[in-house]
Amino acid sequence: MGVKGFVEGGIASIVAGCSTHPLDLIKVRMQLQGESHVPNTAVQTLRPALAFQTTTTTTSSAIHMPPPPARVGPVATGIKIFRTEGVAALFSGVSATVLRQTLYSTTRMGLYDILKQKWTDKETKTMPLSRKITAGLIAGGIGAAVGNPADVAMVRMQADGRLPVSQRRNYTSVVDAITRMTKQEGVTSLWRGSSLTVNRAMLVTASQLASYDQIKEMILENGLMKDGLGTHVAASFSAGFVAAVASNPVDVIKTRVMNMKVEAGQKPPYAGALDCAIKTVKSEGPMALYKGFIPTISRQGPFTVVLFVTLEQVRKLLKDF
Repeated sequence: MGVKGFVEGGIASIVAGCSTHPLDLIKVRMQLQGESHVPNTAVQTLRPALAFQTTTTTTSSAIHMPPPPARVGPVATGIKIFRTEGVAALFSGVSATVLRQTLYSTTRMGLYDILKQKWTDKETKTMPLSRKITAGLIAGGIGAAVGNPADVAMVRMQADGRLPVSQRRNYTSVVDAITRMTKQEGVTSLWRGSSLTVNRAMLVTASQLASYDQIKEMILENGLMKDGLGTHVAASFSAGFVAAVASNPVDVIKTRVMNMKVEAGQKPPYAGALDCAIKTVKSEGPMALYKGFIPTISRQGPFTVVLFVTLEQVRKLLKDF
């Protein structure tokens, strides 16, 4: 029964990951918007009195102050990728997505299923919400640690197209990405941002799987719908929204830390997750932590729906095994 949970969860996760990959790519591109923009500290440190001076120097600095980069929405981001890089670019890093879902999601779904079976009351056939959340936290953390190398490769491959041609990494596949990262940056680079990946995965898994089970139970107990496609879609979309709200800030920081370039002998752009969060909020404001939220929920909703609907169907097919 334990192995069966891993197989069912793995198949459902790969199907969901591949079908929503373009939305995930758009989310990553949006999370990186404004990253290179540095506020004009000279202008920011002017005393208020200087703002009323009419000298040529002050006027000139005000005119030539570089404007902040325009923020582009998910639709415009997708159209830009399609026009400048081609339709194939929307599936950049899909091989990494397959590997990531094989490692990360298979592990978390399988472990959650095992914990769920062990912690479910044998008489009432139910499990308290607190135990569901605990099971999700444990399963998500372990799954993320296993799948981090594929996660780093996926983020880099998805973000590559936004860089100037001379600065692109041009990974040909997830295997090429992991091999080159190991040779050029060391094995530890494969676990760059792993603390963030683990934290995000714990939040996503706990909120996604626990809320799906809880909402599904509530729908069935209250007789709102029968156990079928309608119930699965309603419960899974609600679970996707909860997961998106809970994980987006950590996801933004994770994306930026994983994507940063570390040149030999030079100081990395971010010293760690906390440093990245502080710099992001200082330069772009606190709402920068919710950059890419629309594509996140646009992706998390369909992903969760496809994940659980596929999972329920796979369970039916494999119920006799």
